[in-house]
Amino acid sequence: MVSSSHEALHRIFQKDAGLLVRSLQRLLHIPFPEPREIVALDVDLTEIEPIERRCDTLLRVETDDGNFLFVIESQGRKDEAKRGSWAYYLSYLYEKYHCEPVLIVVTQSAATARWAAKPIQFGLPDWPSLTVRPLVLGPENVPVIADRHEAERDVPLAVFSAIAHGRGPGAAAILGALAEALKTLDPEAAGSFAQLTRSGLVDPRAKEIWEELMTVTKYFFDHRFAEEAREEGREEVRALLAEERAKSILRTLDWRGIELSPEDQERVRSCVDLDRLAVWLDRSYEVSDATGLFGDDGGDDGDGGA
Repeated sequence: MVSSSHEALHRIFQKDAGLLVRSLQRLLHIPFPEPREIVALDVDLTEIEPIERRCDTLLRVETDDGNFLFVIESQGRKDEAKRGSWAYYLSYLYEKYHCEPVLIVVTQSAATARWAAKPIQFGLPDWPSLTVRPLVLGPENVPVIADRHEAERDVPLAVFSAIAHGRGPGAAAILGALAEALKTLDPEAAGSFAQLTRSGLVDPRAKEIWEELMTVTKYFFDHRFAEEAREEGREEVRALLAEERAKSILRTLDWRGIELSPEDQERVRSCVDLDRLAVWLDRSYEVSDATGLFGDDGGDDGDGGA
């Protein structure tokens, strides 16, 4: 199980290795050939000497133009010691596999991204014997995917976007789009990406929003409660679902800095129409005021059914 943002940043490439090539081609604008095969390799780079060295993710990519080893390193902050480690990884892997090694650093920090992108040079100032030029994926070149249709076109990239940009008020729209996109996947894949997203988020409020989204939208994984509400008319179940959705709407708007009048807040809290609340919840990630939230909805928020 992925348990930290550090792991999530590089594990997404293990989950969908094709994201690696798409990132090279679309985000870093590197004309990389289409792969015939991508294989995950053992990340243990320890030698006989008792010095343990492990990269985060290691992928072998086979193409018609040759084979490559991609070392993917998740970096949370500046760490000068890593620059020596990265040079070691590349030299060791080239000697071991006789494939061209490529270093990719992934980070959620723009400052760390700028630091990591600096060439690493060893040797004389004007004549380095070894130069390492990392490729970096971070907030400045990973796209912000806040549109559900765009998220549906490439769910792994949408997950990566959520992890890279999951801070501040803008995270709500990104997470909302991703939650909708997950509905298009089979339950097992959707659950895996949902867990990976939660592990990758570092902003506490973003984590709360994601957990609320997964609570509200879990019915595309398991429709049991919704079906019970429809078939058996269990008012207590419908009331609970309505209360959860209303809380999610108000919390999201509050976190995004959008104020509702006491009357509008009460309108949300008192609504028991689950379909209408679902529409308002979707809007809460994008609207700029109460008018946008309610749209053309009528004033009657009675129990229009679940």
